Amino acid sequence: MRRFKDRTPAHGTQRGRAARLVAHAALLLGLASGGALVACEGCKSSQPRPAAEAAAAIGPPTLRLYLVSDVAGALEPCGCVKDQLGGLDHAAALVRAGRATAPNAALVAAGPLFFMDPTLRDERRAQEITKAETLAAVLGGLGFVGFAPGRNDWAAGQPELAALASASGGAMLVANASASAGPAPWAGSVVREIGGVKVGFVGASGLDDPKGGGPISGVIVSSAVEAIKREAASVRQQGAQIVIAVGALGRGEAKRIADAVPTLTAVLVGSSSQSGDVNSETPLPERVGDVLIAETGNHLQTIAELDLYVRGADFTFEDGAGLALSAKRQALMRSIDDLRARIAIWEREGKVAASDIGARKADLARLEAEKVTLDAPAPPAVGSFFRYAIVEVREGVGKDDAVNAQLHAYYKKVNAANKLAFAGKLPPAPAPGEASYVGIDKCTVCHEEARAVWDKTAHKGAYTTLSAQSKEFNLDCVSCHVTGYDRPGGSTVTHVDKLEAVQCEVCHGPGSKHAANPSVAPPVARPGADSCRSCHHPPHVHSFDALAKLPEVLGPGHGRPKQ
Repeated sequence: MRRFKDRTPAHGTQRGRAARLVAHAALLLGLASGGALVACEGCKSSQPRPAAEAAAAIGPPTLRLYLVSDVAGALEPCGCVKDQLGGLDHAAALVRAGRATAPNAALVAAGPLFFMDPTLRDERRAQEITKAETLAAVLGGLGFVGFAPGRNDWAAGQPELAALASASGGAMLVANASASAGPAPWAGSVVREIGGVKVGFVGASGLDDPKGGGPISGVIVSSAVEAIKREAASVRQQGAQIVIAVGALGRGEAKRIADAVPTLTAVLVGSSSQSGDVNSETPLPERVGDVLIAETGNHLQTIAELDLYVRGADFTFEDGAGLALSAKRQALMRSIDDLRARIAIWEREGKVAASDIGARKADLARLEAEKVTLDAPAPPAVGSFFRYAIVEVREGVGKDDAVNAQLHAYYKKVNAANKLAFAGKLPPAPAPGEASYVGIDKCTVCHEEARAVWDKTAHKGAYTTLSAQSKEFNLDCVSCHVTGYDRPGGSTVTHVDKLEAVQCEVCHGPGSKHAANPSVAPPVARPGADSCRSCHHPPHVHSFDALAKLPEVLGPGHGRPKQ
């Protein structure tokens, strides 16, 4: 048996590469003009896809599988910039729009699905469960077949996980685990008929991974490789013509499964556990023999479309996607992504000349035109084949109104619940002799010029942006939109009187002692750019140059000489 190293990418790879952006784009444009990039399908942007016309020539796929890895409870991206990756309403729009060209479709997932972290803090438990219930309800309307759960999915307990799985309509697939007491709420496999083809889905999870916290109480875990081998044989006996494995166990183990069970069509890879809101990049697809190894970016940044074209009774699929050129495709898509983000920032800030923005848009159009040629490979002349595409989940794919309404209902429900639950929570008291927060009106008494500058910044409206969306009491949002959150003498979820929005004391520190005696300097007299990064960091922004942004909050009487 071949041995493989786990190549799962480290989370937190920053997308912003503005300094190299234009040179990188020029290089790829040069490659394109020289014919170095061969037509293939592997990455798709959220922009309209002219390659669909070419796909129409060979007809719709026999069936399409939408694949997602490590959703980890993500409903939508949290941030203050346009065109971020992610969003359940955008993902739903993508899946539903796909029915026009691929009517026989199903959705499957691997890795942590319902919760962002392996454990739930007591104060967050109710909100996190409500969020997971919203995600489950949306999945239930998208043709969800099943998932291989990660350790995070047990965060609220096994009964809650069973209820979430039931609400999603998908089977929980863990062939390599059994319950130490009573019946297990999961199965090892499930068979579904899609487009007239019987598809067996088998799953396994690395629930005993010590990096994820070790074994889960009441769950006995065995070898994933042997369990998938057993379940694959079982679904074949039930008539499955295609077998797909889903695994919350990392890429290395997924490749060992592919090596041990070469009759699989694909293995969808997810993590055994995750933690935090940092985004991962989408790994490249690859094949182990005839088995496709598929993985998407976490937090619903991307969705993989696996289109299977069945010709006759042949269920061994040739590569119709040109996977050998995946690295070149990903480099092209990264340049498109970076350039799109930079253009969005320039347009918002209004500091770059329209002619320069127009030139960069022309670069973007040329890169996207080159991508179109990659999206329309010629299919193999004979035999069954597959096409595999990564689609970015962005505003450009549209918004599903029904799911958007479900998200709004979630925010309103959480807002109302948290307003009551945290009504009595006060900030910690400052230690004797320590300063507390006083609010910007106290600062304005002596610093009218600085207040006039602040009034023109986006920081002034930071709290209003939350309340307008019923998010002002949401634990995922409030801390970056108020002053002194959870600090001694500061604010809490509901106690924000005089401390709404991002005020002076976010950067300068609590000002009660300075307000009482101006000769006493504030804790941070001249804040540096680092104070911005506590909130302005990926994934909340595409990229963030704090030094470049600092002038936006400065002005006469506030960091600059008076005129």
